[in-house]
Amino acid sequence: MLHEIPPRSGAAFTLDKGQRLTVIDPQGEQVSDLLAFARHDIDEVISSGRTLDYLSRIFLTVPDPLYSNRSNIMLRIVTDTVGRHDFLLTPCSKDTFRIIYGDTEPHQGCFGNLAEALAPFGIVPDRIPVAFNLFMNVPVDGTTGELKVLPPLSKAGDHIVLEAEMDLIIGLTACSALQSNNGSFKPIHYRID
Repeated sequence: MLHEIPPRSGAAFTLDKGQRLTVIDPQGEQVSDLLAFARHDIDEVISSGRTLDYLSRIFLTVPDPLYSNRSNIMLRIVTDTVGRHDFLLTPCSKDTFRIIYGDTEPHQGCFGNLAEALAPFGIVPDRIPVAFNLFMNVPVDGTTGELKVLPPLSKAGDHIVLEAEMDLIIGLTACSALQSNNGSFKPIHYRID
């Protein structure tokens, strides 16, 4: 069954060990922030630092694992039609829009959407880590270390498939930041198999 996350919103759901999560960009150039928590202990959470450290690179694709803060594999990328995702930047938030964009009445962003969606699972905002930002295009200058947020490389119908290596709680968004999505907001589709 295909589910839709409307523009600038989020969802949370469970994923059993062995199940596959397919995240689809139906229109192209739309980022989706993904979080994972161990279902049996929400203190175990997806870790950008552990994953990038163990893989020794910042751009992840097939067949890369995504590690937890306890060095356990939570998810593994099994299909990827884009090959460019970000695991450096935090979910956008009211503060992102206030500090970077100068918004006086900022949207709650992916952070707020994730916090709202994950609350029924007992996950409070302070537990939200750096997300695996699907389809987000963040090149890094190898000399200066400068980060740029460029339009996603994803085209309509592009997707990534991740297989759960433990029972998980997943948070997923249709990103709310104009800069990340080439100036527009679109939905994200997902399916669990």
